[in-house]
Amino acid sequence: MASKPARPLAFFCSMVLLLIVSVDAGGIAIYWGQNGNEGTLAETCATGNYDFVNIAFLATFGNGQTPMINLAGHCDPYSNGCTGLSSDIKSCQEKGIKVILSIGGGAGSYYLSSDEDARQVATYLWNNFLGGKSTSRPLGDAILDGIDFDIEGGTNQHWDDLARYLSGYSKLGKKVYLTAAPQCPFPDAWVGGALKTGLFDYVWVQFYNNPPCQYSSGNIGNLQDAWKQWSTDIPATKILLGLPAAPAAAGSGFIPVADLTSKVLPAIKGSAKYGGVMLWSKYYDDQTGYSSSIKNDV
Repeated sequence: MASKPARPLAFFCSMVLLLIVSVDAGGIAIYWGQNGNEGTLAETCATGNYDFVNIAFLATFGNGQTPMINLAGHCDPYSNGCTGLSSDIKSCQEKGIKVILSIGGGAGSYYLSSDEDARQVATYLWNNFLGGKSTSRPLGDAILDGIDFDIEGGTNQHWDDLARYLSGYSKLGKKVYLTAAPQCPFPDAWVGGALKTGLFDYVWVQFYNNPPCQYSSGNIGNLQDAWKQWSTDIPATKILLGLPAAPAAAGSGFIPVADLTSKVLPAIKGSAKYGGVMLWSKYYDDQTGYSSSIKNDV
């Protein structure tokens, strides 16, 4: 008889453990779209490795330009050839994966010339990729979960305006998630001001191609200092550690799996804003199997 109370105690302990694990648990975000040899969007989501897929990129927009999506070898937007992605997007969302349109990129033609320009771009994004209506939706009728700001050029003006206009559309029904991919030097040169709005849900900071704030063979100090600043000073829901999925995916900043899981993640996972890891990109992840190697530790 004396051993009976152990059962609820064991249950209680397992629930506490579950709570601790779930608080620490992060997800993996991946960029897909810039290499035709990285598999389909549906295949990407079917791996079970990713919680977010950023479709990259809407590379031309703003200042009166006709917005244009560029998905490399996957499909041809000029002939309306990307509308077939709608079924892939829906299959991802049915698995609980958030599918987000990334605007900008490292080689686009984009900038916002005014508050009004930002409003027009937000309207375009709402009608063509989110919950609005348009006769020419580039990815078909699927409703994406949000917009990712991967701004790496142009000017640093009016991205806060764009964030406010996009966020306003959440009032019309389905929440519009806002995410961003700033560089790790703080504050980010392009979207630093926009991030202060507090409207961003997930910020995956690029801890690569920036030696002053990235990991280098055994030295975690620079990354850790930058992580603390980002997680303390940016009013976002979650901050993610952005990394290249292979040495060839970036000029510098690749972290070997063993270093990531034994040194880097333990140093940052205690942060209340820790949200996981972002990887560039699906093509490089296919080469290395990086996400499969780290997902149980993220």
